[in-house]
Amino acid sequence: MSLEGNYDPDNIFAKIVRGDMPCVKVYEDANTLGFMDVFPQSSGHMLVIHKRSKARNLLDVNPDDLAHIMNSVQKLTRAAKATLNPDGIIITQYNGAPAGQTVFHLHVHIIPRYEGDLKPHASGNMADMDELQALATRIKAGF
Repeated sequence: MSLEGNYDPDNIFAKIVRGDMPCVKVYEDANTLGFMDVFPQSSGHMLVIHKRSKARNLLDVNPDDLAHIMNSVQKLTRAAKATLNPDGIIITQYNGAPAGQTVFHLHVHIIPRYEGDLKPHASGNMADMDELQALATRIKAGF
């Protein structure tokens, strides 16, 4: 997909917001949702989305909605640092399929980095949901 196009209200993240698809929630407020990535690149990999914005990528988003997303990214990053003790943390966001975007609902990745433990996104099997829930519980303790 290109950088331009129509928002698909049936994308996986829109379904998660509506409750049509499950997720392992880590954080939620009036505007945003933070949840565990089911194809994690590293232990503790999370995603943050806006619950009402119809932005496909960074180029489409209203600045106020982006501010809400980034505020939640900072909160979750601090919680991950406090509870998971990673060696580093990657914050990334993809725009367009050639850049690696696979879901066309604006989202930000929070990827704790441990020495020698980073793998490409969606490169292997889907994560065990019980393991994701245990990680989410640990990260929630950091708030």
